[in-house]
Amino acid sequence: MTKILVLYYSSYGHIEAMAEAVAEGAREAGAEVDIKRVPETVPEETARANGFKLDQDAPVAEIGDLANYDGIAIGAGTRFGRVSSQMASFLDQGGGLWFTNALVGKVGGAFTATASQHGGQETTLFSLITNMLHFGMTIVGLDYGFGDQNGVDEVKGGSPYGATTIANNDGSRMPSETELAGARYQGRRIAETAAKLTA
Repeated sequence: MTKILVLYYSSYGHIEAMAEAVAEGAREAGAEVDIKRVPETVPEETARANGFKLDQDAPVAEIGDLANYDGIAIGAGTRFGRVSSQMASFLDQGGGLWFTNALVGKVGGAFTATASQHGGQETTLFSLITNMLHFGMTIVGLDYGFGDQNGVDEVKGGSPYGATTIANNDGSRMPSETELAGARYQGRRIAETAAKLTA
């Protein structure tokens, strides 16, 4: 059975919700799926003072875990148009995986959240994709087979580079059903592609 890891960092729960949707999609494709999060690097007192969501169910990953999967979907919120420092710090520990080609040929995909529609979604996705390409992974985005990412009938994230959501400047907007459907679609495509490449 194809094994998929959904690896994420989420300060306020938006990416956590997207990660769960990505996992649902991968399971729909018949994959065995684990959801894990990267360690929080902000001191707990600071995190609590800033309203971070600290009661997340997903276990904390270790960098070596990544080698155990056929596909990895990585999600993190945008920080000033780039990937969050928590995720960057975690991926920066992957030198051993890179050196030993442990992730070469595995499937990867990225997803993200921003406060605004033009808050750096695509640059953050490319930050994550760049990491995965250096690891030798094959990238699966949110292709236009998911047609609901088109149109301006509602506020919605989504990009051919990966599933996204828009949180609003105060974080009050959680992912819409359209955005969650995009995440499920991408998760399914990642799992399907990984199954084909490992067959």
